[in-house]
Amino acid sequence: MTIFRKGWRLLKATIEEWQVNDASLLASSLAYVTVFSLAPLMVIVVMVVGAIFGESTAQEQIVAQLAEFMGEEGAQLMATAIENMRAEAEGGPIQLVISLGFLIFGASGVFSQIQHALDRIWEVKPIPERQWLHFLRKRLLSFAMILAVAFLLLVSFVGTTALAAIVEYLNELAPGLGYVWHLLRWILTFTVTTVIFAMMYTILPDAEIEWRNTVIGAVITTILFLLGQALFGLFLNQTDFGSAYGVAGSFIIVITWIYYAAQVLFIGATFTKVFAQQRGVPIVPSDYAVPISHEERHSRSARQKRQKSPPLRLRHPRR
Repeated sequence: MTIFRKGWRLLKATIEEWQVNDASLLASSLAYVTVFSLAPLMVIVVMVVGAIFGESTAQEQIVAQLAEFMGEEGAQLMATAIENMRAEAEGGPIQLVISLGFLIFGASGVFSQIQHALDRIWEVKPIPERQWLHFLRKRLLSFAMILAVAFLLLVSFVGTTALAAIVEYLNELAPGLGYVWHLLRWILTFTVTTVIFAMMYTILPDAEIEWRNTVIGAVITTILFLLGQALFGLFLNQTDFGSAYGVAGSFIIVITWIYYAAQVLFIGATFTKVFAQQRGVPIVPSDYAVPISHEERHSRSARQKRQKSPPLRLRHPRR
């Protein structure tokens, strides 16, 4: 079988699995949860990164990163939300503890939703008798992902600063090397984004997956993610959401980008599952989970076929 036929078979199987698992609906649910979880997540990241760089500097860098993905209007909306939540967290020790509790619970919601969706796509589910243990594990893993994202952003900030210093030094030796900065910065962004997706696929689901399958899936997801970022930025430069939708324009930008990112995440997860199956190293449940039953799998396929079937046309009897 040629590489093109293998690629076509892989693509076809990925699309079929994506439809069976209602990945589009899962992306909608994740986008809804993320709208409420993104600001608390960013506040915690600002606190963690700000412990080293200062919270003001950390917030400026994070907002600048968000602007690359969702445009200036969307980033400013998130900056306002971060400012408001940081203001709410200020106060006495009791208010600070309560605010941090709400922030952690809210921020972990998005990763809990991702875990649920990945379990569905990879056809595993937690052991029913251990639901309470699964809930605690899910929240702990979500909090671990928050810290991991904060650490990777910290690495990104340090790397960006170091690269800027290196390129500035090289420009003094040989002027006109500005393109080197853009290339190195893109490589750093690609690497950090790939690591984040790989960690999501490895840590969050109740499944065990071979590292090679994880890396391939994370790379494909990152390519789609950064491609969407470039196209979305080009689209925003050619349109004016502010004048067309007014105050709601910024919110529409944010929710649109989040929905696309969720779609990409689940397309990558579906691709990873199909790729692992075709390699002969399928994804298996972890010690805390079991595979879904044949009846559940058949029910999903039957529901998808009913959605594809054309509506029945009622014929009225002639008079």
